Amino acid sequence: MRVKIYHNPRCGKSRQTLQLLQAQGVEAEVIEYLKTPPGAEELDDILQKLGMEPRDLMRKKEAVYKTSGLDDKALGRQALINGMVNNPVLIERPIVIANGKAAIGRPPEAILTIL
Repeated sequence: MRVKIYHNPRCGKSRQTLQLLQAQGVEAEVIEYLKTPPGAEELDDILQKLGMEPRDLMRKKEAVYKTSGLDDKALGRQALINGMVNNPVLIERPIVIANGKAAIGRPPEAILTIL
C-alpha cells in the first residue's frame, strides 16, 4: 500500500498523525508541503479524494487568507486552488492519501478509515 502524508513537522496534529501511521506499520512518503507544495492539478485531485471544496480545506485564520483577498466569496474554485498553491500555509494539515482516498488527520485517528 502506497501512503502519502502532507506533513508540517511544526504541527502537533501532523506529528501525531505521522506517529500513528508508523505505529500501524505504515511507511509513508512524507511530503513537507510548506517546502514542496502541491501543484494546482495535484491539489485539485486531493480535494476530489477528500470530497471537499477548496475553501473547506483552507486555514481561514491565517493572516494571508485575508491579506491576499482569498476571503472574497466571489472567487471561483481555480482561484482558491491557486491561492493555496501560492500560499501553502493555507492548506489544512495533515492530509493522508491511501488506497485512492484521502483524509485529514484532525483528529489523527480519522486517517484510519482509509488505511
